Order: sequence, then structure tokens, then C-alpha cells
Amino acid sequence: MDYGKLANELRKQLPGLDLREHEPMSRHTTFRIGGPAAVFCRPGSVEETAALCRLLQEKGVRPFVMGRGSNLLFPDGLLPGVVVQFADNFSAVTQTSPSTLFAQSGATLVTVSQQAQKAGLTGLEFAGGIPGAVGGGVTMNAGAYGGEMKDVVTRVDYLDETLQIKSISNAECGFDYRRSVFESGGSVILGAELALTPDDPAAVKSRMETLKEKRLASQPLEYPSAGSTFKRPAGGFAAQMIDEAGLKGFTVGGAQVSEKHAGFVINRGGATSADVRALMEQVQMEVERRTGIRLEPEVRIITHL
Repeated sequence: MDYGKLANELRKQLPGLDLREHEPMSRHTTFRIGGPAAVFCRPGSVEETAALCRLLQEKGVRPFVMGRGSNLLFPDGLLPGVVVQFADNFSAVTQTSPSTLFAQSGATLVTVSQQAQKAGLTGLEFAGGIPGAVGGGVTMNAGAYGGEMKDVVTRVDYLDETLQIKSISNAECGFDYRRSVFESGGSVILGAELALTPDDPAAVKSRMETLKEKRLASQPLEYPSAGSTFKRPAGGFAAQMIDEAGLKGFTVGGAQVSEKHAGFVINRGGATSADVRALMEQVQMEVERRTGIRLEPEVRIITHL
């Protein structure tokens, strides 16, 4: 595939599209790691999204769709392919009823939780420190402090594989621990409706501040990372297992198991994707040797587009 030619054709057909060639993915992930994507696009509307996907489909190109990159580890080298990102370009949040918000897929969960608080709505406090976007949060059923997206999502709007706009209910989303029906790809999440509960804005803000203090005290937020590196295994906690294996502070290149929270792999500066993957493999092997349990990555490791 001649991606330079493809980029020129996309520019001709969609002159208003935010399109970049050889865009470093390190600029679009919370790990601050990743080589350049051949073609990188940020559509600004549902119509532009559908038109872009249609053009790519006609060319036989399946794009890699992402949000804020808070749970992704891209490889270090050139990424032949097309990345479509939903971020500030697709981040409107509207209050659709006294107790519901509709958020486009690129809206950050932090922003949505703040808007809920200002509107006097409770239910999203758990999301106040999750750095991802609504689309990614729905895809992986993001959660923290006892709350998950499945607790608040009532409807998800998306483009299906035939590029038709569809909606599904909470029950149809197949939500499970860090899973949903959208994990398989093929669909493009456009936004989600969130059902919340009226409450005193001051009380909601107080709960959000309490959770914020907990995060600051326990998580290495001063370093780039992708949050929890491994999923919670049955019958235990990944961070505890890693800590008990004596791996806090374990380092490969610029990647390190956080000394503050063993569940986080951090980029201490200049870490490569290879560094992170090697460190994760070492952690998995040592924990499995000690416990018989193979930790499953929560971070999505991208090998190709």
C-alpha cells in the first residue's frame, strides 16, 4: 500500500480532515511511547467519520481506531497503516435530561465526571481520575474504586461494519471485567449515554476530592504510564503478587515497575516499547514461577495496525 498516495486521496476527498503523515504515536499515548503511523486522522463529526471510513473501506484499508491512548502500547518503529483518533476533535458532552449525559467518544472521562458534578449528578466519581476517553472506557469497561462504565452506560451509538449508525443498550454491550462486545473491533464508537442520579454538587465534589487524594497518595501519577499494567487475577491482586515477588523498582531500560505502586509500569524517561514488553514478560515469568498464576496484560499491546 502506498500510504502517501492514500493520504493525498483522502485530503482531496475530505479537504477539512485533520490528517497527518508519519505522526509519532508517542504524542498520543499516556505512556509517551510509539513510533510514527503512516497516516493519522482526526475526524471532527459523525458525517466526516462515516465518509472517512467509507473511503478507507473502498481502498481495502481497516483503520486502527483509538481514543486518548491511555491503555495502549505501540511498537517503536514505523507503523504502516491508518490510525483514526477521537480526542478533542470529537469530545462534546451534553445534558440530555435531568439525569442523563451524552458524551462523544473522544471526551475524557475526567471531563465528563466534572460536568456531571457541576450538574449535580452522582455516579461518575470513580472515573474522575481515569485518563482515557469515553470510547475507550466503554470498549474495556473501564473502572476504579468499585465503579465501572457498565454501571452508568445506558446506550452506545456506533458505526457498524457496514457504516450504518446503530445504537445498543447496556444489556447488549456484553460488559464484563475490562471487556465489552466492542473489543473485537470492526465497529466505531461515536458516543454513549450515561444515566446518573441527582445529588448535591458539593457532596459529589467532596467524594471526587477524596478519591483524587487516594490516587495521588498511592499511584505514580508523576510518570507516564498506561495505568494498571495487568488485570486482576482470580483470587488475588496483581500489584500484591508483583510486590511479593520483590519486583518493585525492577527496571529494563527506561521502563520500571513503580516503587510507589507495583501494579504500574512507568516510563522513567526514554523507555521504548521493547523495554516495556521485556519488563512485562519478566514480571509475568517471575510471578508465575512463584504462584503458578500467569498475569494477563491490561495494557493493550499493539504489534501492527
